[in-house]
Amino acid sequence: MKILIVEDDAKTAQAIRSGLKAEGYEAFVALTGNDGFERLSSEIFDLVVLDWMLPGKDGISILQSLQDQATKPPILLLTARDHIDDRVLGLDNGADDYLVKPFAFAELLARLRALLRRSGREEVLQRNVADLAIDLQGRRAWRANDEVILTPKEFDLLAYLMRFSGQIVTREMLAREVWREPNRSTPLDNVIDVHLARLRKKIDSEGHTPLVQTVRGVGFVLRSTNDNAR
Repeated sequence: MKILIVEDDAKTAQAIRSGLKAEGYEAFVALTGNDGFERLSSEIFDLVVLDWMLPGKDGISILQSLQDQATKPPILLLTARDHIDDRVLGLDNGADDYLVKPFAFAELLARLRALLRRSGREEVLQRNVADLAIDLQGRRAWRANDEVILTPKEFDLLAYLMRFSGQIVTREMLAREVWREPNRSTPLDNVIDVHLARLRKKIDSEGHTPLVQTVRGVGFVLRSTNDNAR
């Protein structure tokens, strides 16, 4: 579960990040509005903790810019402004919830969990696509009830594809999220393609309907129906 914290007070941001990491979440910090907006425009997050008053692009501007995004994550707006008109302004511009500073971390955590439940993004320990299933906790995979033996990287790759099943995943996204090498000087395209080929051979073996598909010139998609993307 990946959460972005957009907060210009470094002490507050790191305190939230540490608390979320202790709860098992992946938490990342952006200290300016511009940095936060750039990350939201180029990466996929499950939830955002967004401060209202930020250097550069402020929280309301970010909310307005994200309004038309189909994949907009739930957003919890943080602010010291407690007037009813301020709350209405934040919610009307796309915030999913509102928390006034100072706040207790326990309340922040409860609100984030509520947002994840409402959005259907709450972390699950098992995912399924057609007859393919993975156990995220045990790091095991099955196809038609037969266990598929995967290397650690193959499992991470499959888990990421299943997390966004039905959506196109680019090589850039895989390099950043699975290989954790966004700033590599040479592309990871060949490495990614080799791992995809090995993964596809294991889960789309003879007799099974192909699930891992290549969208030429774009990336990959894992889905249960073949729309001539291969």
